Amino acid sequence: MLRLIQIAPPLLLLVIATTLEASGDAMLRMGLFNNYSGALRVFLFIGAAALLFGYGLFLNLAPLEFGRVVGLYIATLFVVWQVINYFAFRTLPNLPILVGGALIIAGGAIISFWKPN
Repeated sequence: MLRLIQIAPPLLLLVIATTLEASGDAMLRMGLFNNYSGALRVFLFIGAAALLFGYGLFLNLAPLEFGRVVGLYIATLFVVWQVINYFAFRTLPNLPILVGGALIIAGGAIISFWKPN
């Protein structure tokens, strides 16, 4: 398994990490704010904890220097967060979120790919 992860493209690992993080956060939010019974609420909290652990694991498996991975990670997180937000809460991003998101993606690209002299 570790060998497979070592040859995986770094962007794939980041997409997996951001998907796990956004899903875990959404599951935690559902457990906190929806009127679910005790057993379902506990299941949501345990599921959220497992997903958030997976996020940390996959983010740290990406073979990139931490300073560079952060920019790409934040840009990827924004995109994945919007997808999860739509599927979990049926909310589309409004214009300020789209404009701000474009800046986040541009900033992430600058941090990750700009090579100073």
